[in-house]
Amino acid sequence: MKVSIIGCGLIGRKRALALSSDDILIACCDTNPEAAGKFGKEFNCRSYTDYKQLLEKEDADIIVVAVVNKFAKEIIIESLKRGKHVLAEKPLGRNLSEANEIVSAAKDNGVVLKTGFNHRFHPAIMEARKIIDKGEIGRVFNIRGRYGHGGRAGMEKEWRASKELCGGGELLDQGVHIIDLIRWFGGGIKEVIGKVETKFWDLEVEDNAFGVLKTESGVTASFHVSWTNWKNIFSFEIFGTEGYVKIEGLGGSYGPESLETGIRKKEGGRPDINIINYGPEDISWREEWKEFKSACQSNREPLGSGYDGLKANEVIEALYLSSKQNKAVFLD
Repeated sequence: MKVSIIGCGLIGRKRALALSSDDILIACCDTNPEAAGKFGKEFNCRSYTDYKQLLEKEDADIIVVAVVNKFAKEIIIESLKRGKHVLAEKPLGRNLSEANEIVSAAKDNGVVLKTGFNHRFHPAIMEARKIIDKGEIGRVFNIRGRYGHGGRAGMEKEWRASKELCGGGELLDQGVHIIDLIRWFGGGIKEVIGKVETKFWDLEVEDNAFGVLKTESGVTASFHVSWTNWKNIFSFEIFGTEGYVKIEGLGGSYGPESLETGIRKKEGGRPDINIINYGPEDISWREEWKEFKSACQSNREPLGSGYDGLKANEVIEALYLSSKQNKAVFLD
């Protein structure tokens, strides 16, 4: 597949490194000329500073959009209108309204749209999905998630601190991954209770968010995402009638990735526990790319689709509303 990447930052580079050997990265774009030029040299592709020029001059099959949230919608929709398949980094727009516009454009133009939910493709999470699908932990009824880091010096001056540029704070940044995983494992969400707060950082957006979600299938999920965790953490637990699975770590600063499975004994006591430890390499980006590419080739919905991005934004909007009104919000 011929690929163009718009946004030459950290995530754009991760996407370039995740391409398959038979893909061709033909062009990149960034409004920062230095970043675009450096990216172009590293990956031996043509570089642009205007995405419209890239779309006009380059005949890519796929556009990867990895830009600041404020500018994503315009670029994604323009790419979709030109008949390009699009992998759009999370979140899918700054809010539900933008997500709806993006998903509608993909449908109108008959192309594949994927939200960048690489967490689904971490090996521990993929294995947990297989375990649950096999019924090994029985019927799922509870989920608990924690995700966060401690920020960094000068964070209040970064683009993530701006409501206009981002649309939200930690809930939209890392919370969107947790919400997507809750939906994937627990089903559609019908009831939302949220508390969104700014505890420490001098920001226009939240640095902490707490949520309790109820799914259509009766699963109750709770989560906490935070920019005041001080030590990076990722923990995701799923409890069923016959046992549990627990994913810890994502590699790197989040610690080694592992999957713990516990199968309860009928007589009670300590369950039978099995732990799988995974290597330090983060393969999620490469595995997500394979899935997206396959979906483009067969013109099907990918795992972690544009619709999934839209539904995650719907839950996030409900969490903001719940926190503001101090009451539960119900979704259709």
